Amino acid sequence: MNKLILQHKKKLIVIAAFFGGAVLAHVISFSGNPDIQYRSDFEKAYKIFSLDIPDNLNFAAEKVPIENFDVRENIDREFLINTYWQSQTILFLKRSNRWFKIIEPILKQYNIPNDFKFVALIESGLTNATSNAGAVGFWQFMEPTAKQYGLQIDQEVDERYDVEKSTIAACKFFNEAYKQYKSWTMVAAAYNMGSNGLNKQVDMQKVTNYYDLLLNIETSRYVFRILAAKEILGNPKKYGFYIRKKDLYPIIPTHAIKVDSSIANLTDFAISNQVNYKVLKIFNPWLRKPTLSNKEKKTFYIKIPNKGYEDYNFLMNNYAETQLVTKEDSSTFYFPEKVDSLK
Repeated sequence: MNKLILQHKKKLIVIAAFFGGAVLAHVISFSGNPDIQYRSDFEKAYKIFSLDIPDNLNFAAEKVPIENFDVRENIDREFLINTYWQSQTILFLKRSNRWFKIIEPILKQYNIPNDFKFVALIESGLTNATSNAGAVGFWQFMEPTAKQYGLQIDQEVDERYDVEKSTIAACKFFNEAYKQYKSWTMVAAAYNMGSNGLNKQVDMQKVTNYYDLLLNIETSRYVFRILAAKEILGNPKKYGFYIRKKDLYPIIPTHAIKVDSSIANLTDFAISNQVNYKVLKIFNPWLRKPTLSNKEKKTFYIKIPNKGYEDYNFLMNNYAETQLVTKEDSSTFYFPEKVDSLK
């Protein structure tokens, strides 16, 4: 027995010595200049390419003067940022599958070019964001402007958080601004910096073309960011983004409950509609308090997710389609009667 144990120990020592020697030899071989191996591996594996800028770009069918050096370099900057900030652009691709289907029919109803959906994406990343300045929602409305275009804002309700209603408000601004500028590109610029600010620059610089104006840093990048998002989301594989259908965020079908009176307790209201308070607020972020007094007996539509919303696989199999959902499809967020009532 002792002999067997001794033989076994000798074998282990030999094996350990062999592997130890191999490791030591590897370390020794690169101990002189480890940067050489690192550089070799780096050059073989790591590749970053400059991008080909499309020869023809347009925003809302208005040609982009890509031949101008400053225009081209501004576009190049935004293409590079959006291509190589991969996490953000992947989120844009995922979210756009859900939210563009809500925004597109409203833009069409108000005769706004479809490209303006990218304004919402650039403004908020298609989230109900709040800026440091107090701009809120997908369309980043400040309170005075939101009220000017028909959105209700008080302690209990803030319709800037309502995707449909805020999209309608944005459409009203776009149409009003287009009457003044006769250029959709200038309308986008005005949306970012305000018509008053843009008008001051137009008067001072004596030009009316966005691409000829010297503007603040944010607005001077604004349209180029939209153009980059439009091109990359329209041709994701061209820019290295491979998104499967199952990766997209699906539409979550809802039905609307018409409310024209007060709700004393939104938790109880949620439970009576087979959801909890958290789910109610996810689908109705415009409800800012646990109650809805509604003293003026205004009509609201509260969204409740349809049966099956808890099962993500069910949603993916049934509602991860990439084609536009029409407003006649009642299994979406979009309710024609709600939109029509706000014209």
